[in-house]
Amino acid sequence: MFIEFKEPNYTTFISELKDIIARYNNTVDEIVKNDSKSYADTLKILEELDEELSLCFTPLSHLNSVSNSSQTQKIYEEALPIISNFHTKLSHNKKLYEKIKSITTTKADEQRVIDEAIKDFELAGVDLEMTKKRRLEEIDMNLSSLSNEFSQNLLNATNEYTLTIENEKDIEGIPDSALEPLKKERDGKIVYEFNLQMPNYIAYMTYGPNRTLREKLYKAYTSRAPQNAQIIDAILQLREEEAKLLGFTNYAQYALSKRDASSSDEVIDFLEKLIAIAQPFAKKEFEELSAYAKSIDALTQLESYDVAYYAQKLQQEKFDFDERIVQEYFEQSSLLKGLLETVSKLFDIEFKELGLKLWHPCVKAYDIYEDGKLSARIYLDLEARSSKRGGAWMHDFETHFFDAKEERKLASAFIVCNFSAATKETPSLLRHDDVVTLFHEMGHALHHLLSKNTQRSLSGINGVAWDVVEFPSQFLENFAYQKDVLKSIGTHYKSGESIPDWLIEKIEQTKNFQAASGLLRQIEFSLFDIKLHLKYHNIEQTQHLLDAIRKETSLIKVPGYNKFQNSFAHIFAGGYAAGYYSYKWAEVLSADAFIECLDEDGLFNTLKAKGYKEHILAKGSLKEMRHLYREWLGKDPDVDSLAKLYGLTKDS
Repeated sequence: MFIEFKEPNYTTFISELKDIIARYNNTVDEIVKNDSKSYADTLKILEELDEELSLCFTPLSHLNSVSNSSQTQKIYEEALPIISNFHTKLSHNKKLYEKIKSITTTKADEQRVIDEAIKDFELAGVDLEMTKKRRLEEIDMNLSSLSNEFSQNLLNATNEYTLTIENEKDIEGIPDSALEPLKKERDGKIVYEFNLQMPNYIAYMTYGPNRTLREKLYKAYTSRAPQNAQIIDAILQLREEEAKLLGFTNYAQYALSKRDASSSDEVIDFLEKLIAIAQPFAKKEFEELSAYAKSIDALTQLESYDVAYYAQKLQQEKFDFDERIVQEYFEQSSLLKGLLETVSKLFDIEFKELGLKLWHPCVKAYDIYEDGKLSARIYLDLEARSSKRGGAWMHDFETHFFDAKEERKLASAFIVCNFSAATKETPSLLRHDDVVTLFHEMGHALHHLLSKNTQRSLSGINGVAWDVVEFPSQFLENFAYQKDVLKSIGTHYKSGESIPDWLIEKIEQTKNFQAASGLLRQIEFSLFDIKLHLKYHNIEQTQHLLDAIRKETSLIKVPGYNKFQNSFAHIFAGGYAAGYYSYKWAEVLSADAFIECLDEDGLFNTLKAKGYKEHILAKGSLKEMRHLYREWLGKDPDVDSLAKLYGLTKDS
């Protein structure tokens, strides 16, 4: 059965957390004292305690992201150093390390847990002298606190800004579904209050006709949370110190020690190869967009805050494609129904909705069944609100494994997005990009929920190398462009009619519109991240590095006020430090796998889907991904598959 998700008792939470940690520490003391060298008497017990601790802390962490308040923030900030300090001290426990090294087993999955645990101990500095261990503990606690402060600053800055628009001409062309939640009455007048939450920001940058207001909004968005510059500086210093204490040259080398990529040189070579593939196409895209903006508005210089606006206009003219028409076929609730039906067919599972009262009325929960048996649970929180961190993500809650009594524990997970909320007048209508995002996060969730591993630390997303964890999410994204899938998920919110073939063709035609430019932008972020962690950069050097990379990857001169790094939460608050390249690294896997799974008619081979479920989703980190991939398809992934999927080939 599942653990009931409920809001923590904030009055007693810290004492409950400390009690669990005290029991955990007592159990560790007992383990290191006994003479047993069996897996069941050591790591199996510790895995159960890991799950118990996670089940205590995850609801608080989750609510702090999706229902942020002064109360959740206060308790979370109090709990974070306790958790961080515990994990650091545990990873420095030399007696436990020696005990785990002494364990013997004949089972391959248990041996992998042992090997990975030993590696984790060594990477945490278990062999260091006591003064260095204590310093590492301080560093880990400080990094946790700084990351949380970075995230909170960003959330506050996003919510504090408002751009009030009174002139109706300044909102012409913006979809009603985007405008309705922003409509307010002030002094007897109707005004529209745009903030920096993603749906509102994207709506104006894409459709807002007033260039001055676009720049104003763009400037506010790209200069958010300036105080994060000091936090970044502190984080980079601590990461550099941590890496050197552990015997690494720099933080990038330390981070890559548990990745699929072998070195920073390999990562940089990979990214530069992608630049060589994308840049010629991106230059043509930019020339076309610049010429178009000049032809319709006599614009002589395309700026960063112009790109999305003119891109959607060019796309509409070039392909007779209007995203606003597409949105009418992707009403949130019917889309979700279609997605669940698609996933059910692909992977032979069934979703049953539950009537649970959760943290917000828009949240839905489903139990998942395989072969008629309950196997997992998923929670979906899809709408933007002021108390919610921006972006989209999947977060694991419970993990599939077998405990010491051989009782099966089932997995559960959260999918969180920030789509426009429904109003009394307008339902929540999603852009096709939003559809792709939802498929992406469902791919992550399935990786965790469909695991069949019996060991917790190998189950679901646990233990999966950071640079391949995006493979399943990106793999599922591709289905959001398949004709048969779009037919099943796209229904007009008024008429109930299925999305027409001509509109599906438009989606397919526009799939790779401005694709090379988007790829270059992701490479820019990736190069900045990996090079930033090759050595310590102070605030000024950080900006200089970003500027230098932009000269190589950006076709538009970025305004000086754009301090993108201050909102780069992925690497300063989200676990992607020296790992943002992972999105493209994993996308090579996903592109290659998806192309391999298509038949001559471009339809997905259901037998290959079964193999993907059995070899990739079910096995988690039982083996390294490269080995699982070879076992499934009998080959290594080809980087040219990514170019083919993006349409960046000579024949395109």
